[in-house]
Amino acid sequence: MQKIKSLMTRQGLRSPQESVHDLSPIENLRFPTKEELRESWEEPTDPQAQQEIINSIEEVYFSNDAFDIVKYELERLPPVLSLQELEEYRDKLKQQQAAELERVTSLQNGLQLAAVICADGRRHLNIAKEGFTQTSLGLLANQRKRQLLIGLLKSLRTIKTLQRTDVRLSEMLEEEDYPGAIQLCLECQKAASTFKHYSCISELNSKLQDTLEQIEEQLDVALSKICKNFDINHYTKVQQAYRLLGKTQTAMDQLHMHFTQAIHNTVFQVVLGYVELCAGNTDTKFQKLQYKDLCTHITSDSYIPCLADLCKALWEVMLSYYRTMQWHENHDQDEAATVSSVSDGSSVVGTEENSFDRSYVKKKLEHGLSRIWQDVQLKVKTYLLGTDLSNFKYDDFIFVLDVISRLMQVGEEFCGSKSEVLQESIRKQSVNYFKTYHRTRLEELRMFLENETWELCPVKSSFDILQLHEFKFMVQSRSPSVSPSKQPASAISTTVTLFEQYCNGGNPFEIQADSKDDETEDVLASNGYESDEQEKSAYQEYDSDSDVPEELKRDYVDEQTGDAPMKSVSRETLRSRKKSDYSLNKGNAPILTNTTLNVVRLVGKYMQMMNILKPIAFDVIHFMSQLFDYYLYAVYTFFGRNDTFESTGLGLSSSRLRTTLNRIQESLIDLEVSADPTGTLTAAEERKEKVPSPHLSHLVVLTSGSSLYGLAERVVATESLVFLAEQFEFLQPHLDAVMPAAKKPFLQQFYSQTVSTANELRKPVYWIVAAKAIDYEQMLLLMANVKWDVKEIMSQHNVYVDSLLKEFEEFNRRLNEVSKRVRIPLIVSNILWEHCMRLANRTLVEGYANVKKCSNEGRALMQLDFQQFLMKLEKLTDIRPIPDKEFVETYIKAYYLTENDMERWIKEHREYSTKHLTNLVNVCLGSHINKKARQKLLAAIDDIDRPKR
Repeated sequence: MQKIKSLMTRQGLRSPQESVHDLSPIENLRFPTKEELRESWEEPTDPQAQQEIINSIEEVYFSNDAFDIVKYELERLPPVLSLQELEEYRDKLKQQQAAELERVTSLQNGLQLAAVICADGRRHLNIAKEGFTQTSLGLLANQRKRQLLIGLLKSLRTIKTLQRTDVRLSEMLEEEDYPGAIQLCLECQKAASTFKHYSCISELNSKLQDTLEQIEEQLDVALSKICKNFDINHYTKVQQAYRLLGKTQTAMDQLHMHFTQAIHNTVFQVVLGYVELCAGNTDTKFQKLQYKDLCTHITSDSYIPCLADLCKALWEVMLSYYRTMQWHENHDQDEAATVSSVSDGSSVVGTEENSFDRSYVKKKLEHGLSRIWQDVQLKVKTYLLGTDLSNFKYDDFIFVLDVISRLMQVGEEFCGSKSEVLQESIRKQSVNYFKTYHRTRLEELRMFLENETWELCPVKSSFDILQLHEFKFMVQSRSPSVSPSKQPASAISTTVTLFEQYCNGGNPFEIQADSKDDETEDVLASNGYESDEQEKSAYQEYDSDSDVPEELKRDYVDEQTGDAPMKSVSRETLRSRKKSDYSLNKGNAPILTNTTLNVVRLVGKYMQMMNILKPIAFDVIHFMSQLFDYYLYAVYTFFGRNDTFESTGLGLSSSRLRTTLNRIQESLIDLEVSADPTGTLTAAEERKEKVPSPHLSHLVVLTSGSSLYGLAERVVATESLVFLAEQFEFLQPHLDAVMPAAKKPFLQQFYSQTVSTANELRKPVYWIVAAKAIDYEQMLLLMANVKWDVKEIMSQHNVYVDSLLKEFEEFNRRLNEVSKRVRIPLIVSNILWEHCMRLANRTLVEGYANVKKCSNEGRALMQLDFQQFLMKLEKLTDIRPIPDKEFVETYIKAYYLTENDMERWIKEHREYSTKHLTNLVNVCLGSHINKKARQKLLAAIDDIDRPKR
């Protein structure tokens, strides 16, 4: 083994690859014949067997090119060689070598075949090079021609597309894509200018120009649609289209023309529709009429719905204008934000131009506000004055006022206008209507007063005029009389304008169903009482019989309660009982009649009209004052006028009351209603403003003594007038707030000279009752039968005192009977008692003045009678001091005066009549005054009486 290794070392072993590499390419290059190649291809091989042999070769032989195979094999040999093993190993290597050589041979054959193919390729390339040189030049020429033809085809296709553009433009216009249509048209014009060298393009240019003009016309129509129904998307497209055309300012001018035309067309179509509907035919004559003439054909029945529809349609136009302005404001803000974020110097010129356009549009829109509102006012004014509203129902006319008031509110929010045109037109209609309406209401008031039986209208003690439907508007408008705590919480929130409220839908002129029917006025009491329990307790409390002597009343109370009899009753307890004598304990329920309630309602209607239309405030307040004047005059005429008692000189009617009554009679009362209508036209017109004097209903009896000469009716009438005056006092702040400054003196005079005199009417009205309730003439007869020239002082009073006291007790009893029908307020009972006591005292003086002879003892008897009368009278009434008490006492004591003192007394006491003074002097003659003194005193009396004559 060592010998073999050494031998191999000396020979320098080489790998098979190196042996192959030593072969010269020329020497080894032998092209196999076709038969050899075919045999090698067709020789059957077992690929699987070959692959297994190759796989059995160790990988180390292929690890790298420098691998020493021989050395590797020798190193693997065992130290002790075995021939058999070597042969086996040799056979194995031999098989491997054979398999590998076969692969090498196959690879060599493939390489040889590739070499043949490459040689054939080079030969064919040389032939092609020589054959295609001339053909290439022709091909390039054809390619250039092809490119030219492609360009021509593209141009022809573009021209064809341009010619078919009108179809697409029509589709875009139908879709209202105006910006896209204009953009496409402008691009087509630009493209057409590129191909202007073609003869067909000139015709196409003309066609595109016509199309662009057609688009502008349709764009103008689209712009006009904005005026009645603003759509933000639609308007955005229109504005974008005008901007592409560069006609933003022109668009704004056109828009204002369209708004003006829209107002005219809208009102004409609305009114025409109602006129044709009412006419009931399809006659076209109305369409040829002017708007002013058309308005005169509106009937009364269709006037209000037509007005509502007219205002609704005009609202839509103004709302569209408002939303148009909003769109431009928002658009300008967006553009300003965009410009500030992009500060590119190249866009400075375009920005300045856009800024100028925005400024022009803004000024144009602001100027257009007043123009559009002026057009609206003129159209509505023409409609208002086209019909006579004087015969409309009150609610209908109030609705008209409400609609116009709402329209004026719209105008103020729209452009800050005070709507002078509308105010003047509605003022004319209102004054005209109100004169007719007021005249009718005065006639109705006269009819109510003449049919009024002056029965009590039962209302609750909590009655307030604000509970009436006619005064609801005062509560809703949070008038000065409503406390802030009662104001709705919504008043605190920010006021929302009508345009903000109805911007996204609805209409402020929608006819709302009157909610009055759904509401109830809870002001009437059941049988005049708040409840049945109160009615029962009221009559139980009244059964106290205040006219029974105090001792009997205490026994009565004892029997009912079981308590021990009281030894005395305090003055306060006595007064509290007497105060309730003339009250059914109905609380403080107002005393009023149905007529009073109607007048109050009428005042509410007048104020409602005045609240809606403040320019006619003076006329309304003047007519309201006439309602009060007529009611006051009627109450005085029915219950307070009596010439007999007016001549007493007691000042029952104050000079202010007499002045007021005279003024009412001269300005309001038609005293010539029964006379023939003769005289000038001016006199006839003045009489039209007057009302005949009312006449008391024959159902009201004022001559019955049992009813105290209609005291119940007198109380209801007089106290209802006082109640009415109180309501006017309550309303004074509201009236003063709306009254023009120049006319406020009238309002102040009305309250100071008329309203405040209502209380003063109590005196003459109740004086008549007091004058008839007690028989003063009988008392004079009884006094005339008394002998006053007695010689001794008497200890017993005269019979006429008892008779007079019985009259007062009877008066008290009948007063209680009347109070069962009508609650008699304390102030009324006091006035009645004061009148009766004053008349009684003056009758006493009159009786004493009739005495022919009187001694000192007789004068003492007079004092005794009067003191007895006062003592008994004070038990019947708690009025202190007794009226005219000093008038009697002073007259009685004057008898004892000396000549000089009496002369001075006569000059100081002018409240006594000439008869009283003369009789006093005559009676004193012979006792302590001589004839000379008598003449002197009578002369003094004559001097006092002379200025009176």
